[in-house]
Amino acid sequence: MLRHGVRSLGVLVLAAATAPTANAADDPVSVGSCADLKHFCIGATSPGSVKPPAKQESGGSSTGSGSSIDGLGRDCSFRLLDPPPPAGSVLWQGHSPGDGAVYLDPCGLGNGITDGDNLAGAGRAFWAQNPPGAVAVDPAVLAQRAVDSMLLRPPAIGIVPKPGGVGVVGMPVYMWTATGPETYGPNVASASAGAVTVTATARVAKIVWAMGDGTTVTCTTPGTPYRAEFGKNPSPDCGHSYRSPGKFHVTATSTWAIDWTGGGQSGQLSEVRSSAVDIAVGEVQVVGQ
Repeated sequence: MLRHGVRSLGVLVLAAATAPTANAADDPVSVGSCADLKHFCIGATSPGSVKPPAKQESGGSSTGSGSSIDGLGRDCSFRLLDPPPPAGSVLWQGHSPGDGAVYLDPCGLGNGITDGDNLAGAGRAFWAQNPPGAVAVDPAVLAQRAVDSMLLRPPAIGIVPKPGGVGVVGMPVYMWTATGPETYGPNVASASAGAVTVTATARVAKIVWAMGDGTTVTCTTPGTPYRAEFGKNPSPDCGHSYRSPGKFHVTATSTWAIDWTGGGQSGQLSEVRSSAVDIAVGEVQVVGQ
């Protein structure tokens, strides 16, 4: 078992002391070929300089399982280094365990690295955020996918005076929406691709009521449903009063604020939903005048 090697900033090739000198071009298991554990392709590089190598598979083929077979019949597939290096190892290139992973290219030539007295393995060890060969996943794209899977409805309008009835000029108007995951939140959904999962949480941030008389009311609560005992008292959080009679088209527009996190990132999206009702407001008729 090799326990010590001389570090350098260039390529370091370690071989058994009894290994015969051979020509790498003629002997597929000579020093530098990584085809035999008697010969190691190990190098020392400064932290942060190791990059996933490009595969060169002249004369090779790729199997259906994702293996990469070279012209010498070796499986050159990238694989996780198992067990992973301990925290603080140069193999992590300044990253913490769990932030990406350390992989091994078993057929990499002369550009692997060692960690103290522990041999990383025959070939090249390198850190990568995503599995080599995998398509990079944009967490923001997954966040939008999660939002698209949600059922975010417009406000379920409650209003007094009720549609079909008649209110009175100067009397308080109450506006509210039914609450629930689909009409007010929170509404939670996730989307995944590969090892990345993003979770999004949507809540209504505000509802803007266009009252049909040229005024708007912005409510940051769902509003308070009217009850008979409220009498002529105005709504405590979301109300209005008409100053002239008429028929009014009332539109309620909710803005959903959506926070998402995953894949080492976070962000916010927004969605808008609208619904509308028609109400009538009249004047009090004084009898006998």
